[in-house]
Amino acid sequence: MTGPRTGRGRLLLVLALAAAVTAFTATVPLLRGFFDLRVYYGTVHTWVHHGGLIYDYRVPGTQYGFTYPPFAAVLMLPLALLGRTTAIVASLVVNAAALGVVLRVLAGDGWRRHGWYRWSLALCALALFEPLRDTFSFGQVNVVLLALVLTDARLLSSGRGRWAGAGIGLAAAIKLTPALFIGLLLLAGRRRAAAQATAVAAAVTALAALVDPAASRFYWTRALWDTSRVGRLDYVSNQSLQGVLARLGETGRPLWALAALGTLCVWAWRGRRAALAGDWTAAFALTGAAACLVSPITWVHHLVWLLPSFAVLLRAGHRRLAGALYAVLCTSVVWLWFDDASGLDGFLGSNLYTWITLGLLLGLPIGQPRAALPLALPLARSASAIAAAPSPASPAPTAVPDQSSSSGAPDVAAATGAAEAVGRALGRSPSSEPTGST
Repeated sequence: MTGPRTGRGRLLLVLALAAAVTAFTATVPLLRGFFDLRVYYGTVHTWVHHGGLIYDYRVPGTQYGFTYPPFAAVLMLPLALLGRTTAIVASLVVNAAALGVVLRVLAGDGWRRHGWYRWSLALCALALFEPLRDTFSFGQVNVVLLALVLTDARLLSSGRGRWAGAGIGLAAAIKLTPALFIGLLLLAGRRRAAAQATAVAAAVTALAALVDPAASRFYWTRALWDTSRVGRLDYVSNQSLQGVLARLGETGRPLWALAALGTLCVWAWRGRRAALAGDWTAAFALTGAAACLVSPITWVHHLVWLLPSFAVLLRAGHRRLAGALYAVLCTSVVWLWFDDASGLDGFLGSNLYTWITLGLLLGLPIGQPRAALPLALPLARSASAIAAAPSPASPAPTAVPDQSSSSGAPDVAAATGAAEAVGRALGRSPSSEPTGST
């Protein structure tokens, strides 16, 4: 990527890009109003200060409340000491710190050699990534969970595997999706790390049960099995296999279970190969992609779990492919089918992020030697591909926020073509509405 060669020119370019990205994120994709943080904040304050129950709280005027395991509420107890504005600032700081950990792990030991200029360009590109900007704007916890899990990946790849597992265990106790990484450890023969992860998850879950036995009993016997608490399965933001089937009108469990089983078989085969080859970045990337696919509900902001996949693509030299897929995930293109996902275009377009995730699971390069991540995402290409996401006139009982209707829709053929390019390039065949605090 060519650019200014002088320090002054680079500084001016970075400032201009930062201003453009800030203007875009503040105006084009309607901000989420920290809705999920409002769920966490209201739940903790009602629980601590008013004697309310964790799972009975609802954000005023909505049907949305807390849906995480009880330990997540225990971990969020410091919110009881903060005002709303301070809580928002704390959320931004925590997410920014977690993102720093994620980038440090993915960039490898040579992260310093990239210099301030490349890191600045990378941060501008990351600010456009829809799952990431939604995570910050909702006040979500996805990046924190990713940082916990990748810390264990770092320990395993650096030969300090005897300490690995605690991060995965904590993440799995906060939210169930990361529990699949314990399966990866078992597949790779890392029984000590798997046992440590399980022990940590069990210990903090038991702690939560001691703090509030009624909440734990309710969650593990009722709330866990009630997906209606989270949102509609067929909502366009649900980019899981279950979401694809629901938009086709298939809401039965057997077909989804069959699709999930097949996906897990592919993941087990490829994830084990990557781990045994010592390619822990690819192994964790494949596990994150598989978790997004098999989870009953994977809102767009959950797709921060795909960030390690882009690191693997860049490391393997697939810069153009990484840039093209990344650009699609910046566009909010799936929202073009918010109202109607019928027909072939609806099947391809409304599930575009799912196709990208599936393509990464099937074709992500594995067994590559660990090297410093080349920070060279095609920023200009990503920025030019951005489009605003449409929204309904009034909220529906779902798990994603409204977005303003876009007068200029991106080219559908180009978007669906990008999904097909996943398979070809990898050598395969072709804010008023919340997220339910998920």
